[in-house]
Amino acid sequence: MTVYSDLFSDSADWLSHTLNNAAADVAEVRTELPDGTVIVRKALGILELTPAPGRSNPNNEALIVSAGVHGNETAPIEVLNGLVSELLNGDWQLACPLLLILGNPPAMVKGDRFLDANMNRLFHGAHQKPEYQGLPEAARARQIETLCRDFQASHSGQLSHYDLHTAIRPSQREKFALYPFVEGREVPAQQCEFLLEAEVETLLLQHKSGTTFSSFSSSQLGAESFTVELGKVRPFGQNDLSRFTGIRDALRRRFRGQPAPQPAKATFERLTVFEVVQEILNSGPSFVFHVPDDVANFTEYAPGTVLWEDESTTYRVGDEAESIVFPNRDVPVGQRAGLLIRPRHTPGA
Repeated sequence: MTVYSDLFSDSADWLSHTLNNAAADVAEVRTELPDGTVIVRKALGILELTPAPGRSNPNNEALIVSAGVHGNETAPIEVLNGLVSELLNGDWQLACPLLLILGNPPAMVKGDRFLDANMNRLFHGAHQKPEYQGLPEAARARQIETLCRDFQASHSGQLSHYDLHTAIRPSQREKFALYPFVEGREVPAQQCEFLLEAEVETLLLQHKSGTTFSSFSSSQLGAESFTVELGKVRPFGQNDLSRFTGIRDALRRRFRGQPAPQPAKATFERLTVFEVVQEILNSGPSFVFHVPDDVANFTEYAPGTVLWEDESTTYRVGDEAESIVFPNRDVPVGQRAGLLIRPRHTPGA
């Protein structure tokens, strides 16, 4: 039995409790660590942590870190669970307010990306659409939005959000992050430093607002938000967590309020930066997607290549080569079948 049985009942840890109670309606509970840190289980798989009274917050920040919005993307879930266990064991002390979220427990139990609807298309109010009413994943997205708003309203300092994922297909760049679009905003140098510290060396700048979790938190909460892709989808227990030490150590450092490592040279120059030039949408019955099912993320296509078409449009790559990320022909009508990207020519400009 866990030492913090009020948080996790007779489960061994946070993850076990979340999986064991995926079909349950669990009540909010509160506990306090010996050093005065307060942990509140706000809902199943959602923990709000507040540092001990009087403890300094050197980085003047509050953090939201999420994983498991897609239930089969297990490695980031295991990383967050390990960090929670370290804190509960007294290995280190918390310095900043923290909201930790395991997004889709029922899908996590089944080892599926989602059950009824892709939860990472249900944020930014999309859960209110008529076609999603009555779906548990829509209700969960609404609950998560509410808790994030409450958290943002309760804490001062810069709010950052990292939504951690792994990919369903191979990638020519194993780790990369997406920066949601907000008009007139540039990526702060401190965020670039954090990504590099986490061994994420590729950044995609999105070109319009969307319905992902990170788009919601950036647009609605003013957070510096990123969707972070950290490797390949694998079942629980089959992840090589040595490949995730970068994100684990970088998050732990932030949780503890420690300063960032000094970069060797100008930070933005060390990132490979792409910008989205086209979002491919499934336009309906006449939509034909010419990208093979087994193509890797960041596969490049030469100018003139036809990538998709429907009854009114044939899309050809323009004068410069374009690469594809997240190709998926098996999405509902109106949803994203892929993103086309190009290197950003003037980083930091």
